[in-house]
Amino acid sequence: MPVLFFATPQRNVAPARLGRRVLVAFCACALALYGATACGGAERPSARTAVANVAAADEAASGLLDDFGQPIDLRRTPTRVISLNPTTTEIIYALGAQSRLIGRSHWDKWPAAAISKPDLGDGIRPNVEQLIAARPDLVILYATDSNRDAAARLAHADISTLSLRIDSVHDFDRATRMLGRVLGDSATGAIVADSVNRSLARVRVATQPLPHPTTVWRLADRPPMVVGGGSFMSELLEDAGARNLYAHLSQPSPVVAIEDVVIRNPDVVIIGGDMGASSTSLGAWNSVPAVTKGSVVSVSSDLVARPSVQMGAAAAALARALHPGLVLR
Repeated sequence: MPVLFFATPQRNVAPARLGRRVLVAFCACALALYGATACGGAERPSARTAVANVAAADEAASGLLDDFGQPIDLRRTPTRVISLNPTTTEIIYALGAQSRLIGRSHWDKWPAAAISKPDLGDGIRPNVEQLIAARPDLVILYATDSNRDAAARLAHADISTLSLRIDSVHDFDRATRMLGRVLGDSATGAIVADSVNRSLARVRVATQPLPHPTTVWRLADRPPMVVGGGSFMSELLEDAGARNLYAHLSQPSPVVAIEDVVIRNPDVVIIGGDMGASSTSLGAWNSVPAVTKGSVVSVSSDLVARPSVQMGAAAAALARALHPGLVLR
């Protein structure tokens, strides 16, 4: 299945930090104007070059890094963006910056309007030559080790990259605020992130006093794969008023033995709506008592397949399925 595939609001520069910038810039300009002949007569940089170097050094000192640990350049607002991550593509639309999007991955299909953007292939180990040919000034990658080579090759071609690993609700919040900042609209980034957080909190408050059934969220059959504690989907379960029996596993989608699922005996088994709930489609899962009893909850994969601006709606759908009759205000 596709990958169920950070960022602090922009702050005012403190007076002390501003003073440091002015002082360092003044010193750099002085060096540029008067040269460094005492140090061996090296060629003197221009004052403009010196100031640019100070700005670059100061930006690096801010410590704003992507998930590959690479500094993020905020000096230029990108106008030609390729997003190879379904979550970041959806965030770009939520920010209202879709006019800058010139390409997406094969898996980026949300919102529906994104399908009209050029499909540039897979988001993992992408075709770097094809990306370069599109002439982007920013490529957004999913931060997995398989994409490190692509990030390095794009950097070598003087194309900026932003690599983000978005597996949790916190990751989504951070990525949304960061993308707002990178795209020159921190305010909208904060608005989108805060709106998702509020919608999740509304569901969490409504389900808090209710009994929390134990659940296992089935992702695949061969091998049996479930939602682990490292996934935003486990957080959605908690917000929806349930307990994930595999929340103690740090991986987003660990492989487990079906015998272990039987032993843990969940109250409910959750499946994606496109995976079917009939006995013929559940295979080995038919040995799980909850399946035998019909305690199977189906949710739309389009709604829950990625950490997105739809997470509040996803949590609400789960809550209603797990707690029939629940009213959300």
